[in-house]
Amino acid sequence: MARPPHQQKKQRKPKPKAEAPPLLRVSGLRRRFGEVDVLAGFDLDVRAGEAVALVGRNGAGKSTVLRCVTGADKPTGGTIELDGKPLDERSEQVRTHLAVVMDDMDFFPDLSVVEHLDLFAKAHRVADAQELVDEVLHEVGLIAQAGQLPGTLSSGQRRRLALASAFVRPRQLLVLDEPEQRLDRAGLDWLAGRLVQEKAQGLAVLMASHATALVEAVADRVVDVGAHREPAGREA
Repeated sequence: MARPPHQQKKQRKPKPKAEAPPLLRVSGLRRRFGEVDVLAGFDLDVRAGEAVALVGRNGAGKSTVLRCVTGADKPTGGTIELDGKPLDERSEQVRTHLAVVMDDMDFFPDLSVVEHLDLFAKAHRVADAQELVDEVLHEVGLIAQAGQLPGTLSSGQRRRLALASAFVRPRQLLVLDEPEQRLDRAGLDWLAGRLVQEKAQGLAVLMASHATALVEAVADRVVDVGAHREPAGREA
C-alpha cells in the first residue's frame, strides 16, 4: 500500500563531490629584472583536464611565467607547486609530470629527427618507445624527414619536431610557449585538435599564445598576464 504523501521518505540529495586540488598552483609569483617587476603577485591554478591560455601584449610576462613554471627561470618571490609539492626541476616528479615546448628549444645537432625522438622516449622509459615515435612522426608529418638532421629542417618542421618531442614523453602538464609560431593553417588545425585530445585524456595544458583561433578552440580559461603588472614607478 502506498504511503500518504506526508509519510513518504525524503530522497537524500547526493553530496557534491570535493573538487580535486589543482595540478599546478602558482601563488604570488614575482619576477624582477633590475628595477622592473615583470611579474608582481601573479596567481594561477591549472587543473587536470583543463587548458589555460596566457595572453597579453609582448613583454607582459607570459614567457616569464612559463619559464618560472618549468624551472628555467628562478622567481624573485612567490611559490610554485606541481601536484601539491614545491616545483624542483631536478626532481623525478617534474621529469615525469612536465612536458615543455619553449620558443628557444634546442635540438641535438648530430641526431636525426627519429634518433632525437627515440632518445627522448627511451630516456623517459616509455614503453613501446619505437612504436610511439613512429606514431608521432606520422601525426606531425615528419615521416619523410625522419632521417634528416634538425639543422636541415624548415622553421615549420622544427616547430613540429619540438612539439613531437613533448608528445613522445610522459606528462601530466603540457607547457607551450606560443606553439602556433611557424605553423601553417593545417598545422594550427592539427595542433588545436591535439590539445583538445590532451584535455580529454585528463592532461593539463598551459600555453602562451597570440593565436586567437587556437585560444578559442582549446582554452577553458584565458588569463591576461599584463593585468598582473604593477603600475610603472610603483615601489616593490
